[in-house]
Amino acid sequence: MTEYKMPTREQNSNKGTFGKVLNFSGSKNYIGAAYLSTVSILKTGGGFAALATEKDIIKSVSTLLPEAVYLSRKEGLKDIKNFSVILIGCGLGLERKSVNLFKKVIKSISNSNTPTIIDADGLNILSKNNLKLPRNTIITPHPLEAARLLGVNLEEILSDLEGSAKKLAHKYNCIAVLKTHRTIITDGNELFINQHGNSALAKAGSGDVLAGIIAGILAQGGGLSLFEAAKLGVYLHSRTGEIASEELTEYSVLASELPKYLHLAIKELITD
Repeated sequence: MTEYKMPTREQNSNKGTFGKVLNFSGSKNYIGAAYLSTVSILKTGGGFAALATEKDIIKSVSTLLPEAVYLSRKEGLKDIKNFSVILIGCGLGLERKSVNLFKKVIKSISNSNTPTIIDADGLNILSKNNLKLPRNTIITPHPLEAARLLGVNLEEILSDLEGSAKKLAHKYNCIAVLKTHRTIITDGNELFINQHGNSALAKAGSGDVLAGIIAGILAQGGGLSLFEAAKLGVYLHSRTGEIASEELTEYSVLASELPKYLHLAIKELITD
C-alpha cells in the first residue's frame, strides 16, 4: 500500500487550494452519471466542483449534492479557462448537441496544459471524430470503447489488453486507463496493472465514480504526475469496492454507495 500516496493537504488553505473541476456530464437518460462523477470529485478531496449540464438535471442533482456549483453547458464552455481540471463524457449522451459540445470543449482547451479526463460518451464521440486532445489527457475506456477508439473488433482488444492499452496511449498521446478485471494504466511506455477490485465494481455507474475520483486527485495537485494520479485513482476506486463489499457483498454494492466508503480507502493510505 505504501506505493500509493494521497496529495498532501496544507492546513492554511481554502477551497481554491485544492483545485476547481469543471464536469461536463449527464443527459436526459443519464442523470445519475452527473451525480456520481461530481460527488466523487468532492469526496476525493477536490476543493470545488462545478457540474455543467442540462437544466432538468441540475434540479435533480442539486438536491442530492448542494455542495457543488451548477452551470448550464453554455456557461461551462464560457468559463472553461477558469478551471484547473476538466472532466467530460460521463452520461453526456450522443445527441447532436452533446457531440457539438464535446467538440467545442476539446477545441477550446486543445492547446492548454489543463488536465482533462475523457470518459464514456466522450470516448464514443472521440472515436468518430479526429480531434486534437489537450497535452495532459487521461482516457478511461472499457474494452468495447477501446475497440471503437482503435477501430478494431472487441476480440482483438481482449486478446492483447496490454498492447491495446499502449496503442491507445500512442494514438491519442495520452494516459490510457483500460478498465478490466485488472485495470491497465499506461502512457505508452510505462505500464502498470492494478491488482485490486472485485465484481462489485461490475455495475452501471462505477466508471463515473472512477472518473470523478481521478479528477478530484488531479485537482489537488500535490506534485503527482498524470500517470501517478491515474494509478492512485484506479487503486482508490478498486479498494473502495473491496471495502464496500465486505459489508454489502459483491452482489449488492451500488455505484452510489462507493463514495460513501471512499473515505475508508483514503484513510488506509493516510494512516499507513
